Amino acid sequence: MSDLALTLARIQFGFTISFHIIFPAITIGLASYLAVLEARWLMTKQSVYLDLYHFWIKVFSLCFGMGVVSGLVMAYQFGTNWAGFSNVAGGVTGPLLAYEVLTAFFLEAGFLGVMLFGWNKVGPGLHFLSTLMVAVGTLISATWILASNSWMQTPQGFELIAGKVVPVDWWQIIFNPSFPYRLMHMVIGAYLATALLVVATAAWHLLKQRDHASIRKMLSMGLWLILLIAPLQAFIGDMHGLNTLKYQPAKIAAIEAHWENKGNEPTPLILFAWPDMQQEKNHFVLEIPVLGSLILRHSLTEQIPALKQFAPQDRPNATIIFWTFRVMVALGLLMILLAFSSVWLRLKQQLYQQPLFLKFAVAMGPAGIIAILAGWFTTEIGRQPWVVYGVLRTAEAVTPHPASEVALTLGLFVIIYLLVFGMGTRFMLRLLKAGPSTGEALHGDAISPQLDHATAFTLAPEFHPETKTPASAQSAKHQAGTQADDQSKDQ
Repeated sequence: MSDLALTLARIQFGFTISFHIIFPAITIGLASYLAVLEARWLMTKQSVYLDLYHFWIKVFSLCFGMGVVSGLVMAYQFGTNWAGFSNVAGGVTGPLLAYEVLTAFFLEAGFLGVMLFGWNKVGPGLHFLSTLMVAVGTLISATWILASNSWMQTPQGFELIAGKVVPVDWWQIIFNPSFPYRLMHMVIGAYLATALLVVATAAWHLLKQRDHASIRKMLSMGLWLILLIAPLQAFIGDMHGLNTLKYQPAKIAAIEAHWENKGNEPTPLILFAWPDMQQEKNHFVLEIPVLGSLILRHSLTEQIPALKQFAPQDRPNATIIFWTFRVMVALGLLMILLAFSSVWLRLKQQLYQQPLFLKFAVAMGPAGIIAILAGWFTTEIGRQPWVVYGVLRTAEAVTPHPASEVALTLGLFVIIYLLVFGMGTRFMLRLLKAGPSTGEALHGDAISPQLDHATAFTLAPEFHPETKTPASAQSAKHQAGTQADDQSKDQ
């Protein structure tokens, strides 16, 4: 197979998985967020939590659907474009993905209908259990997917027999050396991406002078979560880096664009550079002495492996992952800044009125998704030239299609994905722009706890179903009451 066909096949897989990873990440975060909202509503009976639940479940449903559709394509590509990988490593990755379907997807699918449409059919306790099971299902799904991917990064628990991977210890396969760090890093990344989306939505509405209890509660809850887990993500990222240094030293050398060690000098931290893979050096270098050893070795004297210690054909592309890693880290630092800025504004009682902070929060809305993609690119491109690290090279895993065929299918994927998921994303943005409505559960919502479907569609939209008063007046009355009850708590 030509190098061009291999490159196009890698681009095609990277393009489709980049779309796919966005939607499961949001559903992982939103499922847990919805469980928290419903739990708070059951405990406090404050309608603001129910209003937020009914608002965000629409976004969750849309992202869940797009995640399922984009995920189907991934499974087919293992057979169409990566037959060598399936043939050699299918004995491990096949069962892991099957376990994900059996234990996670079926759990989510079984309770999703009750979660979406069961308000009038089941009691509040059972409905909350359904929401909780969907949230648990998303986490189980992430566990199996990350187990499979982590095994490809740090494979163990197998034997190579007749050129094929044969499992010998499933415990070692699942709980491989990088699995705990990758799982925690990904799940917390999903929570951060969701929290930033929630915060950005609330901040946008506050900038538009749409200030009521639901909007304030969204902003407050999201910022508390970011404050809690953004520093934790940095700590887990450090542990993940130490693990990667141990098991994939070439990846760390490429991430740091570290070409060679000089005597016994500690490793510097390169802040800015343009790594040149052909000339084996960096251009436009800005570095801090010793800091690389301190961060990566937790030492002032120890060095890290250098790229020139590895054969040229075994080196990841430092030009790409040097920058994707720094994009991820920079966005993580901005998340921490956003969180601590919110604490300062809370103390000054200006959290909901400071326009500069609210604009910052809106700008950070897509930061979580961008950070996930940047981290994913770093992980996957940094594993090259291996698809199963140290076991199976990417060039040996690809199906030998002509470059013209791969280019054609890649072009079709780009057109179809931009059309389908572009429309889905546009619709999601319209939902976010509409924002939560106070007393939303009292109107003709398909998942309303007050109304069944037939009643919802027969009611005139301008009248409240119980009092027959204009909905606008009812909403204003409800808003005034809930804002008075909750405004003091938000601070």
